[in-house]
Amino acid sequence: MTTTVSQDILPTGQSLDGARAEGERTYALDRAHVFHSWSAQEQISPMTILASEGSYVWDGTGNRLLDFSSQLVNTNVGHQHPKVVAAIQEQAAKLCTIAPQYANDARSEAARLIAERTPGDLNKVFFTNGGADANEHAVRMARLHTGRYKVLSRYRSYHGGTDTAINLTGDPRRWPNDYGNSGVVHFHGPFLYRSQFHAENEQQETERALEHLDQLIRLEGPNSIAAIVLESVPGTAGIMVPSPGYMAGVREICDRYGIVFIADEVMSGFGRTGKWFAIDHFDVVPDLITFAKGVNSGYVPLGGVAISEKIAATFANRPYPGGLTYSGHPLATAAAVATINAMEDERIVENASRIGAEILGPGLRGLADRHPSIGEVRGLGVFWAIELVADRATKEPLAPYGASSPAMNEVIAACRAGGLLPFANFNRIHAVPPCTVTEAEAREGLAILDTVLDIADAHRAS
Repeated sequence: MTTTVSQDILPTGQSLDGARAEGERTYALDRAHVFHSWSAQEQISPMTILASEGSYVWDGTGNRLLDFSSQLVNTNVGHQHPKVVAAIQEQAAKLCTIAPQYANDARSEAARLIAERTPGDLNKVFFTNGGADANEHAVRMARLHTGRYKVLSRYRSYHGGTDTAINLTGDPRRWPNDYGNSGVVHFHGPFLYRSQFHAENEQQETERALEHLDQLIRLEGPNSIAAIVLESVPGTAGIMVPSPGYMAGVREICDRYGIVFIADEVMSGFGRTGKWFAIDHFDVVPDLITFAKGVNSGYVPLGGVAISEKIAATFANRPYPGGLTYSGHPLATAAAVATINAMEDERIVENASRIGAEILGPGLRGLADRHPSIGEVRGLGVFWAIELVADRATKEPLAPYGASSPAMNEVIAACRAGGLLPFANFNRIHAVPPCTVTEAEAREGLAILDTVLDIADAHRAS
């Protein structure tokens, strides 16, 4: 989908000089007026983006960068996909907005397309504005369905920035927001590389992680627990693919104790792992699925909850006490319809699977063989993490948990200087290009990483 353009002309047709001047004004206004998320405001210098297309973005000076971040792992069909852009334009000409109590064709069709792809009987869809509020509403549904309050979620997870969602989150961003009154209890999930269970193999990791979860439930009181919330494959926290049998074991535990199983697919859904939903890798059907991001590649804010028949029946004759002004917004759902249809027609999910199996997976494992700063690579589809360490033997991370380091800052800066826009978190770089990434683009990214990782190697403990 990417076109070749003159170095003096952006994909928009705008001259580079004109775009640079506009970019300078944009940056000045940003610094004067925009309050950025997750940031100390005086310590940031946000990159200006002038244009984007396919797997690439152009920064404020006109440099083209291969987007190996998919922004926040959401541009699954790449930037400026013409079918999705056209659908938004057509919907805007037809019906820009309508209140959620009225049926509209874009929302109805989006719900149908999503329900066709969810596992089991998750055939109802409640639309939200994004992933955090999808998780908020999924927890509310579970609490009302069960009449219980506590919710369990794992450490090393991310579920959003709103009140319940940030308390569900199992990373340091929760700490300043956590007053211990949210009803959330955290547990350790499987992560063999940094096992909390002293496991020596995946089977032990699965067995011990499930035993830990079961014991926690029995100690907390099974009749007090409404839901377990798990990212099917944790994303921001490190792309730790659950060990075999773990998700099935969680399903069995939930069934045993009458607990609602919520699968958070906000980042891992809609092709990211090479299947429509990451939970499909484990042959497990949750009670609720939360989604956002890839459902329409983030072109217009959209999220939602896919609901099983059993939980939907709870609200058949009992009002659900929740809603949003923009639930199922026509522009957002029209973008979802176009995205899902494009993914189907262009075999984008299959492309993500093939690129992961044939290019990214083998390529990243090859990097690990050559670079002693790589402790582990792991992932599925176009959803991979590169764990950088100062010492392979001790697994000392190149940046401490919950923070960065001069070494990691050097690596990230070198990526950008080399033409790669990475997704980085703590001591990891995530290789998460669009699901539309071509073989040539994936190899381009791997080649840049190969060069950059020499810097990480130089920071190994002596």
